[in-house]
Amino acid sequence: MSVSRRRFLSLAATSAAFGGLSQAFAQGPAGVAYRNQVPGYGELVPDPARIFDLPKGFSYRVVSEFGQPMDDGLVTPGRMDGMGAFDAGDGRVALVRNHEIYPADLERSAFGRDGALTAKVERDRVFDRIGDKPFAGGTTTLVWDLRAQRLVSHHLSLAGTMINCAGGVTPEGSWLSCEETTQRAGTQGAQDHGWVFEVPADARGLVAPQPIKAMGRFRHEATATDPRTGVVYLTEDIGDGLIYRYLPNDRRKLLAGGRLQALGFKGGGDPRNWTEAWWRQGDWRETVWIDVDEVENPNDDLRLRGQAKGAAPFARGEGLFFGKGELYATCTNGGPKKLGQILRYVPSRYEGQPREADAPGRLQLFLEPQDEAVMNMADNLAVAPSGHLFVCEDKGMGQNQLKGVTPKGQVYTFGRNAMPPPAAAMPVNTELAGVCFSPDGSTLFVNLYSPGKTLAITGPWNRFRA
Repeated sequence: MSVSRRRFLSLAATSAAFGGLSQAFAQGPAGVAYRNQVPGYGELVPDPARIFDLPKGFSYRVVSEFGQPMDDGLVTPGRMDGMGAFDAGDGRVALVRNHEIYPADLERSAFGRDGALTAKVERDRVFDRIGDKPFAGGTTTLVWDLRAQRLVSHHLSLAGTMINCAGGVTPEGSWLSCEETTQRAGTQGAQDHGWVFEVPADARGLVAPQPIKAMGRFRHEATATDPRTGVVYLTEDIGDGLIYRYLPNDRRKLLAGGRLQALGFKGGGDPRNWTEAWWRQGDWRETVWIDVDEVENPNDDLRLRGQAKGAAPFARGEGLFFGKGELYATCTNGGPKKLGQILRYVPSRYEGQPREADAPGRLQLFLEPQDEAVMNMADNLAVAPSGHLFVCEDKGMGQNQLKGVTPKGQVYTFGRNAMPPPAAAMPVNTELAGVCFSPDGSTLFVNLYSPGKTLAITGPWNRFRA
Protein backbone atom coordinates (compact mmCIF):
# COMPACT_ATOMS: atom_id res chain seq x y z
CA MET A 1 0.00 0.00 0.00
CA SER A 2 2.91 2.42 0.48
CA VAL A 3 3.08 5.28 -1.99
CA SER A 4 6.60 4.32 -3.08
CA ARG A 5 5.00 1.40 -4.96
CA ARG A 6 2.41 3.49 -6.77
CA ARG A 7 2.72 4.46 -10.37
CA PHE A 8 2.38 8.19 -11.00
CA LEU A 9 -0.81 9.30 -12.71
CA SER A 10 -1.91 12.51 -14.33
CA LEU A 11 -4.46 14.41 -12.23
CA ALA A 12 -6.02 16.34 -15.10
CA ALA A 13 -9.79 16.18 -14.51
CA THR A 14 -11.88 15.03 -17.42
CA SER A 15 -15.11 16.75 -18.38
CA ALA A 16 -16.98 13.62 -19.37
CA ALA A 17 -20.09 12.83 -17.32
CA PHE A 18 -19.95 9.65 -15.24
CA GLY A 19 -22.89 7.33 -15.80
CA GLY A 20 -25.18 10.25 -16.66
CA LEU A 21 -25.19 11.50 -13.06
CA SER A 22 -25.19 15.19 -12.15
CA GLN A 23 -21.81 16.32 -10.87
CA ALA A 24 -20.36 19.21 -8.91
CA PHE A 25 -16.78 20.35 -9.40
CA ALA A 26 -14.73 21.92 -6.63
CA GLN A 27 -11.20 23.27 -6.53
CA GLY A 28 -9.05 22.81 -3.43
CA PRO A 29 -6.68 25.41 -2.02
CA ALA A 30 -3.69 23.61 -3.51
CA GLY A 31 -5.30 23.41 -6.95
CA VAL A 32 -6.44 19.80 -6.51
CA ALA A 33 -9.82 19.13 -8.03
CA TYR A 34 -12.48 16.71 -6.95
CA ARG A 35 -15.76 15.90 -8.63
CA ASN A 36 -18.87 15.01 -6.63
CA GLN A 37 -21.67 13.06 -8.24
CA VAL A 38 -23.96 14.01 -5.36
CA PRO A 39 -23.50 16.94 -2.92
CA GLY A 40 -22.82 14.61 0.00
CA TYR A 41 -21.86 16.58 3.09
CA GLY A 42 -20.85 19.69 1.16
CA GLU A 43 -17.66 21.23 -0.15
CA LEU A 44 -14.45 20.82 1.79
CA VAL A 45 -13.27 23.62 4.05
CA PRO A 46 -9.49 24.18 4.10
CA ASP A 47 -7.95 23.18 7.44
CA PRO A 48 -5.85 26.05 8.88
CA ALA A 49 -3.58 23.43 10.50
CA ARG A 50 -3.01 21.78 7.10
CA ILE A 51 -3.79 18.29 8.34
CA PHE A 52 -7.23 17.27 7.04
CA ASP A 53 -9.94 19.17 5.15
CA LEU A 54 -13.57 18.35 6.00
CA PRO A 55 -17.04 19.67 5.16
CA LYS A 56 -18.48 22.46 7.31
CA GLY A 57 -19.65 21.22 10.71
CA PHE A 58 -17.18 18.31 10.89
CA SER A 59 -14.01 18.34 12.96
CA TYR A 60 -11.18 16.01 13.89
CA ARG A 61 -8.91 15.29 16.83
CA VAL A 62 -5.49 13.71 16.57
CA VAL A 63 -5.78 10.44 18.47
CA SER A 64 -2.17 9.31 18.09
CA GLU A 65 0.92 10.18 16.08
CA PHE A 66 4.29 8.77 15.16
CA GLY A 67 6.95 9.07 17.87
CA GLN A 68 4.50 9.62 20.74
CA PRO A 69 5.46 7.73 23.95
CA MET A 70 3.15 4.82 24.75
CA ASP A 71 2.12 3.34 28.10
CA ASP A 72 4.43 0.32 27.71
CA GLY A 73 7.55 2.49 27.50
CA LEU A 74 7.81 2.11 23.72
CA VAL A 75 7.12 4.78 21.10
CA THR A 76 4.26 4.96 18.61
CA PRO A 77 5.41 3.39 15.31
CA GLY A 78 4.85 5.04 11.96
CA ARG A 79 3.44 3.86 8.63
CA MET A 80 -0.07 3.48 10.05
CA ASP A 81 -2.15 1.27 7.79
CA GLY A 82 -5.22 -0.95 8.25
CA MET A 83 -7.23 -0.57 11.46
CA GLY A 84 -10.32 -1.96 13.16
CA ALA A 85 -12.65 -0.53 15.81
CA PHE A 86 -14.19 -2.51 18.71
CA ASP A 87 -16.59 -1.69 21.53
CA ALA A 88 -14.51 -1.41 24.71
CA GLY A 89 -17.45 -0.61 27.00
CA ASP A 90 -18.24 2.52 29.02
CA GLY A 91 -18.34 4.76 25.95
CA ARG A 92 -14.90 3.71 24.78
CA VAL A 93 -13.61 2.16 21.58
CA ALA A 94 -10.52 0.00 21.09
CA LEU A 95 -8.57 0.50 17.88
CA VAL A 96 -6.14 -2.15 16.66
CA ARG A 97 -3.82 -0.58 14.10
CA ASN A 98 -1.32 -2.07 11.64
CA HIS A 99 2.15 -0.67 10.96
CA GLU A 100 3.47 -1.46 7.47
CA ILE A 101 7.18 -1.35 8.38
CA TYR A 102 10.08 -3.23 6.82
CA PRO A 103 12.11 -5.48 9.14
CA ALA A 104 15.18 -3.30 9.69
CA ASP A 105 13.42 0.09 9.69
CA LEU A 106 13.91 0.74 13.40
CA GLU A 107 13.60 4.48 12.85
CA ARG A 108 9.86 3.99 12.30
CA SER A 109 9.43 1.18 14.84
CA ALA A 110 8.24 1.07 18.44
CA PHE A 111 11.78 0.33 19.62
CA GLY A 112 13.45 3.68 19.00
CA ARG A 113 15.76 4.85 16.26
CA ASP A 114 18.62 2.58 17.38
CA GLY A 115 16.47 -0.19 18.84
CA ALA A 116 17.43 0.84 22.37
CA LEU A 117 13.97 0.00 23.72
CA THR A 118 14.13 -3.64 22.61
CA ALA A 119 14.83 -4.84 26.16
CA LYS A 120 11.31 -3.77 27.17
CA VAL A 121 9.85 -6.59 25.05
CA GLU A 122 9.88 -10.26 26.09
CA ARG A 123 11.69 -12.45 23.55
CA ASP A 124 8.90 -15.03 23.32
CA ARG A 125 6.48 -12.27 22.26
CA VAL A 126 8.52 -11.42 19.16
CA PHE A 127 7.87 -13.43 15.99
CA ASP A 128 11.17 -12.72 14.20
CA ARG A 129 14.42 -10.80 14.63
CA ILE A 130 17.45 -9.51 12.83
CA GLY A 131 20.19 -10.36 15.28
CA ASP A 132 18.93 -9.14 18.65
CA LYS A 133 16.51 -6.56 17.18
CA PRO A 134 12.83 -7.41 16.54
CA PHE A 135 11.41 -7.06 13.05
CA ALA A 136 9.89 -3.58 13.06
CA GLY A 137 6.33 -4.35 11.89
CA GLY A 138 3.31 -5.22 14.02
CA THR A 139 0.23 -3.67 15.58
CA THR A 140 -0.63 -1.18 18.29
CA THR A 141 -3.83 -1.09 20.34
CA LEU A 142 -5.40 2.18 21.44
CA VAL A 143 -8.41 2.93 23.65
CA TRP A 144 -10.29 6.15 22.86
CA ASP A 145 -12.99 7.75 25.03
CA LEU A 146 -15.78 8.76 22.66
CA ARG A 147 -17.46 11.14 25.09
CA ALA A 148 -14.38 12.90 26.39
CA GLN A 149 -12.64 12.67 22.99
CA ARG A 150 -9.35 11.65 24.56
CA LEU A 151 -6.82 8.83 24.39
CA VAL A 152 -7.09 6.51 27.39
CA SER A 153 -4.25 4.07 26.67
CA HIS A 154 -2.02 2.73 23.89
CA HIS A 155 0.53 -0.05 23.62
CA LEU A 156 2.29 -2.41 21.20
CA SER A 157 0.17 -5.53 20.71
CA LEU A 158 1.98 -7.58 18.00
CA ALA A 159 5.75 -7.58 17.49
CA GLY A 160 8.35 -9.04 15.15
CA THR A 161 6.30 -9.16 11.97
CA MET A 162 6.81 -7.22 8.73
CA ILE A 163 4.85 -5.05 6.31
CA ASN A 164 1.58 -5.38 8.24
CA CYS A 165 -0.69 -3.89 5.63
CA ALA A 166 -4.40 -4.29 6.24
CA GLY A 167 -6.52 -6.98 7.87
CA GLY A 168 -10.01 -7.15 9.27
CA VAL A 169 -12.17 -7.48 12.35
CA THR A 170 -13.73 -10.78 13.41
CA PRO A 171 -17.11 -11.36 15.09
CA GLU A 172 -15.15 -12.75 18.06
CA GLY A 173 -13.65 -9.32 18.82
CA SER A 174 -10.20 -9.70 17.31
CA TRP A 175 -8.20 -8.11 14.53
CA LEU A 176 -6.55 -10.17 11.80
CA SER A 177 -3.26 -8.50 10.87
CA CYS A 178 -1.85 -9.37 7.43
CA GLU A 179 1.74 -9.38 6.19
CA GLU A 180 2.07 -8.16 2.59
CA THR A 181 5.16 -10.14 1.64
CA THR A 182 6.44 -13.59 0.75
CA GLN A 183 9.89 -13.19 2.30
CA ARG A 184 11.55 -16.52 3.06
CA ALA A 185 13.41 -17.57 6.17
CA GLY A 186 17.10 -16.73 5.97
CA THR A 187 16.60 -13.55 3.93
CA GLN A 188 16.78 -11.39 7.05
CA GLY A 189 15.29 -13.34 9.93
CA ALA A 190 14.71 -16.96 10.87
CA GLN A 191 11.02 -17.20 9.86
CA ASP A 192 9.01 -17.32 6.67
CA HIS A 193 6.69 -14.33 6.33
CA GLY A 194 3.44 -13.65 4.53
CA TRP A 195 1.03 -14.78 7.25
CA VAL A 196 -2.10 -13.66 9.05
CA PHE A 197 -1.91 -13.09 12.83
CA GLU A 198 -4.83 -12.73 15.25
CA VAL A 199 -4.79 -9.93 17.83
CA PRO A 200 -7.65 -9.87 20.39
CA ALA A 201 -8.85 -6.29 20.79
CA ASP A 202 -8.94 -6.60 24.59
CA ALA A 203 -5.33 -7.79 24.90
CA ARG A 204 -3.55 -5.59 27.43
CA GLY A 205 -0.04 -6.30 26.20
CA LEU A 206 1.83 -8.14 23.48
CA VAL A 207 0.03 -11.23 22.14
CA ALA A 208 1.77 -14.50 21.37
CA PRO A 209 2.56 -14.18 17.64
CA GLN A 210 1.09 -17.31 16.04
CA PRO A 211 0.70 -17.34 12.24
CA ILE A 212 -2.53 -18.86 10.93
CA LYS A 213 -0.74 -20.94 8.32
CA ALA A 214 -3.87 -22.57 6.92
CA MET A 215 -4.93 -19.10 5.69
CA GLY A 216 -2.05 -19.25 3.25
CA ARG A 217 1.24 -17.50 2.75
CA PHE A 218 1.05 -14.77 0.12
CA ARG A 219 1.02 -10.98 -0.23
CA HIS A 220 -1.88 -10.58 2.12
CA GLU A 221 -3.80 -7.32 2.11
CA ALA A 222 -7.14 -7.47 3.93
CA THR A 223 -9.65 -9.85 5.45
CA ALA A 224 -13.37 -9.69 6.18
CA THR A 225 -15.42 -12.24 8.08
CA ASP A 226 -19.08 -13.04 7.42
CA PRO A 227 -20.72 -12.99 10.87
CA ARG A 228 -23.40 -15.41 9.64
CA THR A 229 -21.08 -18.21 8.48
CA GLY A 230 -17.67 -17.41 9.95
CA VAL A 231 -16.13 -17.59 6.45
CA VAL A 232 -13.07 -15.34 6.17
CA TYR A 233 -12.42 -13.62 2.84
CA LEU A 234 -8.92 -12.44 1.89
CA THR A 235 -7.31 -10.27 -0.79
CA GLU A 236 -3.86 -10.49 -2.41
CA ASP A 237 -2.08 -7.27 -3.39
CA ILE A 238 -0.44 -8.02 -6.71
CA GLY A 239 -1.55 -7.37 -10.30
CA ASP A 240 -2.66 -10.96 -10.87
CA GLY A 241 -3.64 -11.75 -7.31
CA LEU A 242 -6.59 -13.86 -6.20
CA ILE A 243 -9.52 -13.37 -3.89
CA TYR A 244 -9.61 -16.19 -1.36
CA ARG A 245 -11.90 -17.53 1.30
CA TYR A 246 -11.00 -19.54 4.39
CA LEU A 247 -13.50 -22.11 5.64
CA PRO A 248 -12.41 -22.62 9.25
CA ASN A 249 -12.83 -25.93 11.02
CA ASP A 250 -13.84 -23.92 14.10
CA ARG A 251 -14.88 -20.31 13.52
CA ARG A 252 -13.90 -19.43 17.11
CA LYS A 253 -10.41 -20.94 16.72
CA LEU A 254 -8.94 -19.92 13.40
CA LEU A 255 -5.66 -21.61 14.28
CA ALA A 256 -7.48 -24.97 14.28
CA GLY A 257 -7.17 -25.18 10.50
CA GLY A 258 -9.51 -25.03 7.54
CA ARG A 259 -9.77 -25.01 3.74
CA LEU A 260 -8.44 -22.24 1.53
CA GLN A 261 -10.23 -21.59 -1.76
CA ALA A 262 -9.93 -19.04 -4.58
CA LEU A 263 -12.71 -17.26 -6.44
CA GLY A 264 -13.49 -17.90 -10.10
CA PHE A 265 -16.39 -17.35 -12.47
CA LYS A 266 -18.66 -19.77 -14.24
CA GLY A 267 -17.21 -19.91 -17.74
CA GLY A 268 -14.05 -18.08 -16.69
CA GLY A 269 -13.12 -14.46 -17.35
CA ASP A 270 -10.68 -11.68 -16.49
CA PRO A 271 -12.44 -9.10 -14.26
CA ARG A 272 -9.61 -6.56 -14.46
CA ASN A 273 -10.94 -5.03 -17.72
CA TRP A 274 -7.41 -4.04 -18.71
CA THR A 275 -7.49 -5.02 -22.37
CA GLU A 276 -11.21 -5.48 -22.95
CA ALA A 277 -14.44 -4.86 -21.06
CA TRP A 278 -15.19 -8.36 -19.82
CA TRP A 279 -17.91 -6.79 -17.64
CA ARG A 280 -19.32 -3.33 -17.09
CA GLN A 281 -20.34 -1.35 -14.04
CA GLY A 282 -23.48 -2.89 -12.58
CA ASP A 283 -22.94 -6.34 -14.12
CA TRP A 284 -23.25 -9.47 -11.96
CA ARG A 285 -21.47 -12.80 -12.47
CA GLU A 286 -22.04 -16.16 -10.78
CA THR A 287 -19.00 -17.44 -8.94
CA VAL A 288 -17.27 -20.71 -8.22
CA TRP A 289 -14.79 -21.42 -5.43
CA ILE A 290 -11.75 -23.55 -6.20
CA ASP A 291 -9.68 -25.49 -3.68
CA VAL A 292 -6.00 -24.53 -3.56
CA ASP A 293 -3.27 -26.69 -2.07
CA GLU A 294 0.25 -26.22 -0.72
CA VAL A 295 -1.07 -23.05 0.90
CA GLU A 296 2.22 -22.37 2.71
CA ASN A 297 3.41 -21.51 -0.79
CA PRO A 298 7.15 -22.26 -0.68
CA ASN A 299 7.65 -21.21 -4.32
CA ASP A 300 5.44 -18.08 -4.26
CA ASP A 301 3.23 -19.53 -6.99
CA LEU A 302 -0.05 -20.05 -5.13
CA ARG A 303 -1.92 -17.53 -7.28
CA LEU A 304 -0.53 -19.08 -10.49
CA ARG A 305 -1.53 -22.57 -9.44
CA GLY A 306 -4.97 -21.21 -8.54
CA GLN A 307 -5.36 -19.57 -11.94
CA ALA A 308 -4.35 -22.82 -13.65
CA LYS A 309 -7.33 -24.43 -11.90
CA GLY A 310 -9.74 -21.66 -12.97
CA ALA A 311 -9.39 -18.90 -10.38
CA ALA A 312 -9.74 -15.34 -11.67
CA PRO A 313 -6.93 -12.74 -11.48
CA PHE A 314 -7.75 -9.41 -9.82
CA ALA A 315 -5.96 -6.09 -10.20
CA ARG A 316 -4.32 -5.73 -6.80
CA GLY A 317 -7.08 -6.71 -4.42
CA GLU A 318 -6.89 -4.48 -1.35
CA GLY A 319 -9.67 -3.32 1.00
CA LEU A 320 -12.38 -5.69 2.23
CA PHE A 321 -15.38 -5.00 4.43
CA PHE A 322 -18.47 -7.03 5.23
CA GLY A 323 -21.69 -5.00 5.30
CA LYS A 324 -25.25 -6.21 5.75
CA GLY A 325 -25.16 -9.59 4.06
CA GLU A 326 -22.68 -8.51 1.39
CA LEU A 327 -18.94 -8.09 0.99
CA TYR A 328 -17.20 -5.11 -0.62
CA ALA A 329 -13.69 -5.30 -2.07
CA THR A 330 -11.41 -2.82 -3.80
CA CYS A 331 -9.02 -3.55 -6.66
CA THR A 332 -6.64 -0.60 -6.77
CA ASN A 333 -5.52 -0.95 -10.41
CA GLY A 334 -8.69 -2.33 -11.98
CA GLY A 335 -10.41 -0.89 -15.04
CA PRO A 336 -9.22 0.26 -18.47
CA LYS A 337 -7.67 3.43 -17.02
CA LYS A 338 -6.38 1.53 -13.96
CA LEU A 339 -8.20 3.96 -11.66
CA GLY A 340 -9.54 1.08 -9.57
CA GLN A 341 -12.68 -0.95 -9.06
CA ILE A 342 -15.05 -1.69 -6.19
CA LEU A 343 -16.64 -5.14 -6.19
CA ARG A 344 -19.69 -6.37 -4.31
CA TYR A 345 -20.13 -10.05 -3.42
CA VAL A 346 -23.37 -11.59 -2.19
CA PRO A 347 -22.64 -15.03 -0.70
CA SER A 348 -24.65 -18.11 -1.48
CA ARG A 349 -27.23 -19.04 1.11
CA TYR A 350 -25.24 -22.29 1.19
CA GLU A 351 -21.85 -20.57 1.30
CA GLY A 352 -19.09 -23.13 1.78
CA GLN A 353 -21.56 -26.03 1.95
CA PRO A 354 -22.15 -28.94 -0.47
CA ARG A 355 -25.32 -27.34 -1.91
CA GLU A 356 -23.53 -24.11 -2.84
CA ALA A 357 -23.51 -25.01 -6.54
CA ASP A 358 -27.33 -24.99 -6.50
CA ALA A 359 -27.39 -21.29 -5.58
CA PRO A 360 -23.90 -19.85 -6.13
CA GLY A 361 -22.65 -16.55 -4.80
CA ARG A 362 -22.67 -13.55 -7.15
CA LEU A 363 -20.06 -10.85 -7.73
CA GLN A 364 -20.88 -7.41 -9.09
CA LEU A 365 -18.67 -4.75 -10.65
CA PHE A 366 -20.18 -2.17 -8.31
CA LEU A 367 -18.03 0.81 -9.30
CA GLU A 368 -15.39 1.45 -11.98
CA PRO A 369 -14.59 5.19 -12.11
CA GLN A 370 -13.57 6.74 -15.43
CA ASP A 371 -12.60 10.14 -14.00
CA GLU A 372 -9.60 10.61 -11.71
CA ALA A 373 -11.34 13.50 -9.94
CA VAL A 374 -14.23 11.21 -8.97
CA MET A 375 -12.07 8.44 -7.50
CA ASN A 376 -8.53 7.26 -8.07
CA MET A 377 -6.94 4.07 -6.72
CA ALA A 378 -9.35 2.94 -4.02
CA ASP A 379 -7.71 1.14 -1.11
CA ASN A 380 -8.99 0.55 2.44
CA LEU A 381 -12.74 0.90 2.84
CA ALA A 382 -15.49 0.58 5.43
CA VAL A 383 -19.28 0.43 5.40
CA ALA A 384 -20.75 3.28 7.46
CA PRO A 385 -23.86 2.83 9.63
CA SER A 386 -25.73 4.69 6.86
CA GLY A 387 -24.81 1.95 4.37
CA HIS A 388 -22.46 4.27 2.47
CA LEU A 389 -18.92 3.16 1.68
CA PHE A 390 -16.05 5.30 2.93
CA VAL A 391 -13.03 4.67 0.73
CA CYS A 392 -9.39 5.70 1.15
CA GLU A 393 -7.38 6.77 -1.88
CA ASP A 394 -3.74 5.84 -2.40
CA LYS A 395 -2.82 7.54 -5.63
CA GLY A 396 0.34 8.71 -7.33
CA MET A 397 -0.18 12.47 -7.64
CA GLY A 398 -2.02 15.23 -5.83
CA GLN A 399 -3.82 15.02 -2.52
CA ASN A 400 -5.24 11.71 -1.33
CA GLN A 401 -8.91 11.97 -0.49
CA LEU A 402 -11.51 10.10 1.54
CA LYS A 403 -14.45 9.30 -0.69
CA GLY A 404 -18.03 8.40 0.12
CA VAL A 405 -20.10 6.11 -2.10
CA THR A 406 -23.87 5.81 -1.81
CA PRO A 407 -25.67 2.46 -2.15
CA LYS A 408 -26.49 3.58 -5.72
CA GLY A 409 -22.80 3.94 -6.55
CA GLN A 410 -22.69 7.76 -6.49
CA VAL A 411 -19.38 9.19 -5.31
CA TYR A 412 -18.72 12.27 -3.19
CA THR A 413 -15.63 13.63 -1.45
CA PHE A 414 -15.81 13.63 2.33
CA GLY A 415 -12.26 14.51 3.35
CA ARG A 416 -8.83 15.36 2.00
CA ASN A 417 -5.32 14.96 3.30
CA ALA A 418 -4.08 18.55 3.58
CA MET A 419 -0.57 17.71 4.75
CA PRO A 420 2.13 18.87 2.30
CA PRO A 421 4.26 16.28 0.50
CA PRO A 422 7.43 15.35 2.39
CA ALA A 423 9.68 16.93 -0.25
CA ALA A 424 9.38 19.09 -3.34
CA ALA A 425 10.29 16.10 -5.50
CA MET A 426 7.28 14.13 -4.22
CA PRO A 427 4.11 14.89 -6.23
CA VAL A 428 1.77 13.33 -3.64
CA ASN A 429 1.04 13.55 0.05
CA THR A 430 0.70 10.40 2.08
CA GLU A 431 -2.05 7.88 1.46
CA LEU A 432 -5.09 7.47 3.68
CA ALA A 433 -5.67 4.13 5.39
CA GLY A 434 -7.45 2.31 8.19
CA VAL A 435 -10.86 3.91 7.80
CA CYS A 436 -13.39 2.54 10.31
CA PHE A 437 -16.34 3.70 12.40
CA SER A 438 -16.87 3.39 16.12
CA PRO A 439 -19.52 0.75 16.88
CA ASP A 440 -22.02 3.48 17.87
CA GLY A 441 -21.49 5.24 14.54
CA SER A 442 -20.56 8.57 16.12
CA THR A 443 -16.90 8.70 15.10
CA LEU A 444 -14.95 7.92 11.96
CA PHE A 445 -11.29 7.02 12.39
CA VAL A 446 -8.71 7.27 9.62
CA ASN A 447 -4.92 7.12 9.36
CA LEU A 448 -2.53 9.43 7.57
CA TYR A 449 -0.08 6.71 6.68
CA SER A 450 3.35 8.35 6.99
CA PRO A 451 4.98 9.54 9.16
CA GLY A 452 1.70 8.59 10.84
CA LYS A 453 -1.35 10.17 12.47
CA THR A 454 -4.68 8.67 13.51
CA LEU A 455 -7.65 11.05 13.41
CA ALA A 456 -11.08 10.83 15.06
CA ILE A 457 -13.73 12.67 13.03
CA THR A 458 -17.13 13.73 14.34
CA GLY A 459 -19.93 15.87 12.98
CA PRO A 460 -23.50 15.95 11.60
CA TRP A 461 -23.67 12.50 10.02
CA ASN A 462 -27.41 12.97 9.34
CA ARG A 463 -26.78 15.99 7.07
CA PHE A 464 -26.11 14.04 3.88
CA ARG A 465 -27.64 15.50 0.71
CA ALA A 466 -28.39 13.26 -2.25
